[in-house]
Amino acid sequence: MQKDLSSNFYFIFKWVIIISFVFYAVFPFLWLVLASLKTNAELLNNPFTLPEVFQFKNYSNAIQEAGLGRLIINSLVISTSATFLNILFSSMCAFAIARHTFWGNNVLFLMITAGILVPLNALIIPYFAIINFLNLYDTRIGLIIVYCAVGLPVSTFILTEFFKSIPKEIEEASYLDGCNFAARYFKIMLPLALPGLATAGTFQFILCWNEFIYAMLLTSSTDIRTIQFGISYFTNQFFSDYVGMFAAVVISIIPSITVFILFQEKVINGLTAGSVKG
Repeated sequence: MQKDLSSNFYFIFKWVIIISFVFYAVFPFLWLVLASLKTNAELLNNPFTLPEVFQFKNYSNAIQEAGLGRLIINSLVISTSATFLNILFSSMCAFAIARHTFWGNNVLFLMITAGILVPLNALIIPYFAIINFLNLYDTRIGLIIVYCAVGLPVSTFILTEFFKSIPKEIEEASYLDGCNFAARYFKIMLPLALPGLATAGTFQFILCWNEFIYAMLLTSSTDIRTIQFGISYFTNQFFSDYVGMFAAVVISIIPSITVFILFQEKVINGLTAGSVKG
């Protein structure tokens, strides 16, 4: 009897904790969607009630007035390009560190991955000085280079651990078959590392898509502006269109959520690769 009571208590307690965490994670997004369907007056008078009439026109107004179409295209081009370059460079570095022994490889790995501990805001002045010196201020290329560099420590760490989990016998067999260094990398190791590449690529894309500080620092024209920076223009000194801004935020969240949903299985496989041996 006592055992049944303890098991029931554990079951109830477990689900209370799970539901609490789900509510804590989901409630802000649900409130954001609800607030984006109100008028500004309804939002300011009582932000936690249902709207009298769902204002779906807030989304069309946000797209038209803020030019979200152009902002989304800019963000897609910059995020996709930065993710591709990041995965290319980090996979090369990770492959060399994980599969080849040379003097200082552990030191090199520690120096690169130590960048994970450095706050992004601490690098604002160096990045701005470098981009300005290269005459890449207010260009997509400048943002792509910065975003690629910012994500290198995380991507290198993930891919190095993943390459280490691939059996060396596969690479040795390809070497005996006549594959050179480049062929082993492109034809053997990269296809086997697809879950790790998807994991690193997903994190990198979400980082680029949601980044605001460097987009504000390194751009000034509307043609280069990303969607995260463009959302801030819904507020000014004289008027704030909160519901339009919330609608734009909801639209900006959709791509990153979609990418994670599409690659969540590969992300989980990539993060757990190498955790079990034998």
